Amino acid sequence: MNKVQGSAAEAVADIPDGASLAVGGFGLSGVPEILIRALHEQGAGGLRVVSNNCGVDGRGLGVLLAAGRIARVTGSYVGENKEFARQYLSGELEVELVPQGTLAERLRAGGAGIPAFYTPAGVGTQVANGGLPWRYATDGTVAVASPPKEIRDFAGRPHVLEHGITTDYALVRAWRGDRHGNLVFRKAAANFNPPAAMAGRMTVAEVEELVEPGELGPDEVHLPGVFVQRVVELTAAQAADKEIERLSISASSTRGTVRA
Repeated sequence: MNKVQGSAAEAVADIPDGASLAVGGFGLSGVPEILIRALHEQGAGGLRVVSNNCGVDGRGLGVLLAAGRIARVTGSYVGENKEFARQYLSGELEVELVPQGTLAERLRAGGAGIPAFYTPAGVGTQVANGGLPWRYATDGTVAVASPPKEIRDFAGRPHVLEHGITTDYALVRAWRGDRHGNLVFRKAAANFNPPAAMAGRMTVAEVEELVEPGELGPDEVHLPGVFVQRVVELTAAQAADKEIERLSISASSTRGTVRA
């Protein structure tokens, strides 16, 4: 089955207001930038986003956030996005903060059909006991707080019950992909992209290099095409447009060291 779409705009055209989205990427690494921009142009709002972080000001999910299109974020990191912090603290945005490993496993579990699982991460904190601010009131008080979660002992150690996550759509970015939706992720982009893709009922993947079916060896594939419904081929310019979130030059080297 050829899953390649005519454009990014075509691939996200049916995402409605209020849809839930799992979005891949970590910081600005492996972020489906082209699909996010297409969704911004499409105009859907009231979106409920599940992603490690919410981009930065002017890039990634930060584009949708600045436009007021996101109503709720489930993530693990506020990061470098000042607008994200402002909206959260002013009560404009609901935010569920989740331990990073737990978030990855909740997405993977949802995609694997596992409704819930137990983990020791968060035991003894507000993650398990409840009380984390999900939404603030305009006066700075907590309007909505996280509920307490079930705790159960395994081998004498307490564990907290976490639920798997599934979403209406998923937007991800891959290094290589074929027309059947089989994907290969490169280096740091193999972070939240695979579990995000698994969690979406309708997964859209932008790929930097599109190949024909059979060109990817079975052992190369990181995510099989059964999890991907739509593929968007990027242009060379789009594939090369990768911003570094934090650039620093080492003072101890005459040549300098560039680190993201």
